[in-house]
Amino acid sequence: MQESSTKPYLIRALHEWCTDNGYTPYLVVTVDENTVVPPAHVHDGQITLNISHLATNRLTLGNDYIEFESRFNGAVEHLFIPVGAVSAVYARETGAGMGFEVVASRPYPGGDDAPEQPAPPAGPPPDDGPDAPKPSHLKVVK
Repeated sequence: MQESSTKPYLIRALHEWCTDNGYTPYLVVTVDENTVVPPAHVHDGQITLNISHLATNRLTLGNDYIEFESRFNGAVEHLFIPVGAVSAVYARETGAGMGFEVVASRPYPGGDDAPEQPAPPAGPPPDDGPDAPKPSHLKVVK
């Protein structure tokens, strides 16, 4: 039997430590073909994510994958991160944390049912219905 990696256990422990001490846990991820994150927020092949309980919904820190929902520019996104792609977890306020070796990740276990990035809407939004954008009540004052 192959021994399991300590990496997911350390990620969970540091997340709990940050939370218990009132710090904001951040996750640094090296983005690869098996990582599902908003591409607009990836810089130099990496993304840094706030994984606090206030910033995430349905956070699952599993042994093989980290999954959660979070808002980016007001839109809810489903994120899927292989644990192998995590390069660091740390407290935003102090920088205390731990770096990890990035290893080859495995595809989403659902195969073809992998979460997909939503396609941007084509054309302007409709002007009718309850979800139609409302004009701003703010005015520019000079």
